[in-house]
Amino acid sequence: MMNLLHVLWGFFVANILGYGGGPSSIPLMQVQIVHHYHWMNNTQFANVLALGNALPGPIATKIAAFVGYGASGWAGFFIAIAATVLPSCLGLIVLLKILNKYRTSSVVKGMTALVQPVIAILMVLLTWEIGRDAVHGIGVLQSVIIAAVALWVIHFKKWHPAFVIVAAFVYGGIVLPRFGV
Repeated sequence: MMNLLHVLWGFFVANILGYGGGPSSIPLMQVQIVHHYHWMNNTQFANVLALGNALPGPIATKIAAFVGYGASGWAGFFIAIAATVLPSCLGLIVLLKILNKYRTSSVVKGMTALVQPVIAILMVLLTWEIGRDAVHGIGVLQSVIIAAVALWVIHFKKWHPAFVIVAAFVYGGIVLPRFGV
């Protein structure tokens, strides 16, 4: 029962404070999942994040479903999804009514402008932790080559990021084990 409360609270906190949608919730979810409750380590979280990004739909609900199920079975699955989705739905209804009423207010514009740098820092910290673990796991050279190829095909070849993620999974599953990584 206590673990179900942890699932509820962990995902509720991560999603209620994740201003800006799924990408801003992911670093907060990572803190709850990896550092606070220890349901996964950084490498496992990075794998779930990568797979979740390759699948269609909102990333936060996919992470919640997987981790909730792993932490507390089907009850955890449903509680994690509810804690992820319901606060946003209810908040959206209430806040949109308020924001619509005060959308020209300089205070509202200032609040939204000041939150953006905080979200950027959270994303940088998440990227740093996952990148550090990747470099530790597969080495600097492989990490730099994979990152450079991913940047090149996304930016210059205009590949969809989901295809790059799938290609990285294939590479990691076929090539890396042959080199003992």
